[in-house]
Amino acid sequence: MTGSDMQAADLESEGPLLLLMGATGYVGSRLFPLLEQRDVPVRCLARNPATLRSRVAERTEVVEGDVLDRGSLDRAFSGVTTAYYLVHLMGSSANFERDDREAAENVAAAAKQAGIQRIVYLGGLGEEADPKLSPHLRSRHEVGKVLRTSDIQIIEFRASVVIGNGSLSFDLIQSLTNRLPVMICPRWLATPTQPIAISDVLAYLLAALDLPPGESQVYEIGSSDVVTYGQLIQEYARQRGLRRWLISVPVLTPYLSSLWLGLVTPATAEIGRHLIEGLRNPTIVRYQRALEVFPVRPVGMKEAMRQALEDAERAG
Repeated sequence: MTGSDMQAADLESEGPLLLLMGATGYVGSRLFPLLEQRDVPVRCLARNPATLRSRVAERTEVVEGDVLDRGSLDRAFSGVTTAYYLVHLMGSSANFERDDREAAENVAAAAKQAGIQRIVYLGGLGEEADPKLSPHLRSRHEVGKVLRTSDIQIIEFRASVVIGNGSLSFDLIQSLTNRLPVMICPRWLATPTQPIAISDVLAYLLAALDLPPGESQVYEIGSSDVVTYGQLIQEYARQRGLRRWLISVPVLTPYLSSLWLGLVTPATAEIGRHLIEGLRNPTIVRYQRALEVFPVRPVGMKEAMRQALEDAERAG
């Protein structure tokens, strides 16, 4: 028996086991160290385990698997009681809606077969009934619906812009504000959004472990501040001591905006286009039930920005 097989056997014998899908992503890479601090063994799913093994604790198991390959999931789900689903294929697939749907179907089937008790999923805000809801946000909602077909308890958190060093939304704000003293701004900069600090997202994800068994639930999460993306840019500039001018025009289409973003930010134009399509939709918390169920009290937008900038400074 190899060392990794012995580790897997040991983990399966220790009782409750957590599975993290999406451990190499922005949220997942910040969640697994926090999960490792709890007195429960953790297993991570990775298409290339070698990229993750050096970053996790020795006690954490890394299992090879791909959410788009149903047959590769059985070993990863074996013995698991709670699974975190933090996978989003927008950045790695030309047809991300189809692939996200297929991935969710594979995960739902594998989880049901393995007898998993709970899946915790991070999706996106946005009004489902809106006929103009962007493909990006529509896909986020669809994944939650697909997971719920498993009859497993699904805890779905829906968030808007996540403010944290390294998040794509923060990177866009940082790149735009640092590089462009004067910005010709499309209308989507005036769309209301309810951002949330990455620290609060992680707090909600961890708190989901302490919920009692029960029915699937959707929780909308965000700070107490409803702002626009333009205000996020202005707050970033204020805290950095930068003077920036935003000039709004009605003719800069989402497609042209994505090309503009592709020139001045680390994001590709294609990913930028999908993000902007989402920014045209209001993403605000309509139901405050998360505040009733969880002990998390999200910080305001200004504090979230301060934390992100502080983390960016530490990271160099």
